[in-house]
Amino acid sequence: MEEIKIEKEKTILIVWDVINILVNSIYNKEEFINSTKEVIEFARKNNIPVVYTKIKQYPKGFEPKNISNMKWKSSTWKEGDFDLYIKPEDNELIIEKNTWSIFVGTNFELLLRNRNINNIIFTGIATEIGIETSARHAFALGFTPIIIEDAVSSSNKEGHNRSIENMKNLFITVKAKNLENIIK
Repeated sequence: MEEIKIEKEKTILIVWDVINILVNSIYNKEEFINSTKEVIEFARKNNIPVVYTKIKQYPKGFEPKNISNMKWKSSTWKEGDFDLYIKPEDNELIIEKNTWSIFVGTNFELLLRNRNINNIIFTGIATEIGIETSARHAFALGFTPIIIEDAVSSSNKEGHNRSIENMKNLFITVKAKNLENIIK
C-alpha cells in the first residue's frame, strides 16, 4: 500500500455544523465530540487553519419550497439551537451557509485558492448530507478531501455508515488518532 503524505501547509480543517441542535441528535455524541476535539487540537498545534460552518436560517418567506418535507420545522427551534457546540478561537473562521455544500453561496473556494490550500480535512455533522456532499464537491473542484471517520456523525446511523463506506472508495479516510501519520 502506498504511503499517504499530506502537506500540512496546504491543508485546512472543516468543523461542519457542530451546532447544539445537531450534536444533541447524533447516535455517538461522546466519541464524536472527543475525536473532533482531538482533530481540532492537532490542527491548532500544527498551524492548520480551522474553519467552522454554521447553518444560516433562510429569511422568513425565502425558505426553499420543499422545506415542508423536511424533518426540521422552524417552529420547533429554540434559542441557542444553532449556536456552535465547540467554540472557535479568535483566529478561526466561521462560515455561515444555507446549503449542503460549503462551496455553494460562500467564498470558501476563493479563500482556499488565495492560501494555496489543496487538502480539506472534514469533521462534523451529518456524514451523509453536508460532509459527503462537500467532500464530493471539493474533489470535483480539484481538492483532496480527508474524512475523519470517528469525527463525523449523524442522527441516522445507517446513513452515516453507508456514507463512510462510499467515501472510503473515493477519498482518504482515517481515524482521528491516525491523522498525524498522514500529515507531514
